[in-house]
Amino acid sequence: MKKNEILKAVDSKKKSSSQSKAKTTSKKASTKKKNNKPKSNSTSTKKTNEVKNVTIQKIPEEKVLPKETTPPKEEYVYEEVIPFSKRIKILLMKILIVIVVLFGLLLLFLTLTEYRPEEREEVSVTGEVHRSLQIGESFSFLTWNVGYGALGEDADFFMDGGKKVKTADRNQVNHNIFSIRNKIEELSPTFFLLQEVDTSSTRDNHMNEYSSFKNYFTNYQSSFAYNFKVLYVPYPIPPIGNVNSGIATFSKFKVSSSERVQLPSSFIWPVSTANLKRCVLISRIPIENSDKELVIMNLHLEAYDKGKGKEEQTKALKKLLKAELKKGNYVIAGGDFNQVFSSLPKEKKKVKDGLWKPGVIDISSFDDGWLFYMDEKTPSCRSLDQPYKGADPEKFQYYYIDGYIVSNNISIESVETKDYSFANSDHNPVLIKGIINQ
Repeated sequence: MKKNEILKAVDSKKKSSSQSKAKTTSKKASTKKKNNKPKSNSTSTKKTNEVKNVTIQKIPEEKVLPKETTPPKEEYVYEEVIPFSKRIKILLMKILIVIVVLFGLLLLFLTLTEYRPEEREEVSVTGEVHRSLQIGESFSFLTWNVGYGALGEDADFFMDGGKKVKTADRNQVNHNIFSIRNKIEELSPTFFLLQEVDTSSTRDNHMNEYSSFKNYFTNYQSSFAYNFKVLYVPYPIPPIGNVNSGIATFSKFKVSSSERVQLPSSFIWPVSTANLKRCVLISRIPIENSDKELVIMNLHLEAYDKGKGKEEQTKALKKLLKAELKKGNYVIAGGDFNQVFSSLPKEKKKVKDGLWKPGVIDISSFDDGWLFYMDEKTPSCRSLDQPYKGADPEKFQYYYIDGYIVSNNISIESVETKDYSFANSDHNPVLIKGIINQ
């Protein structure tokens, strides 16, 4: 055969084998599709062959610039709008809490500073006298509630239905005390008993009235006992304030001793912390050439209780009187009883509606041996529901509450309420004269 023919024959064989291979390959591929089982190796090989000659260029990394920080947006907080009525309630609640706290502190203060005297306390006797009392000697006795120098004819007082709390300025107090001193000097009693004598109080403009009397009456011996001692009385509005007050006894005869005896009170805590501590001031006057004494009891009994306090204090007084009479002593109890004796005529006991009403001491409840003295002709006290000056005297309310209880071994010659028209006090003085019997 020719060379060209041989080459053509070889080429035709190669073509036929390649075609047969292609057919085989297509059959296998179709079979794989039908079986749905692709072979990962062949695929990856193909992909590898496909990208084998591809050159991969490295892309340079871009520089990442920091982001600009922008300030946060301002947030508006919207407060809840509180209604006006609710604000008022909150304010009132706060005020109430403050008031309660202050009131509690005030009660604590009054409780811690409350005046708590002993049942019996010896008190000092000041002044110097050398005269001794004798059996058969005549004497005069005066008792006067001086109204702390501030309850003159111009005064009214809230506790009696009036309007005022502080009833006088310093000049008025001075005038009243000086006038009272002058009237006592004119009467020149052997003994005199004073009630509502202040030593330095808001209500008397911080005058020492006891010192004023004591320094003026230098020919007397004297003693003083507190019955009202409160650092601050918080009522009413304006408040009474600081009070230092008591009772004082003066004697032209030598006094051997003086004693303060506490009386019972019907007031309980917290009212008791700012209230009076009523007492009896007992002074003993030796009688020459005798083992007996003249026992003087100065008193100012309860005024503004419901009655129980007056009754209990009267019983305590009765007990003190009985004990002294049993010893054979001569006894005079005088002062402001804030009660009338049951022996007083009925018309003298009448009280207008709405005004302060005194108690009644039943004299029949006392043992024999006692005499009771009040002047029925002239009232010893006036009401403080209004000023006395400028009022109609015929329509005014008067009382008969100042007087004496005297043992029957003393003869009383006269009893007289001195009518000073309540110019310097809401009380008139009551004067008795008598003799110490054998």
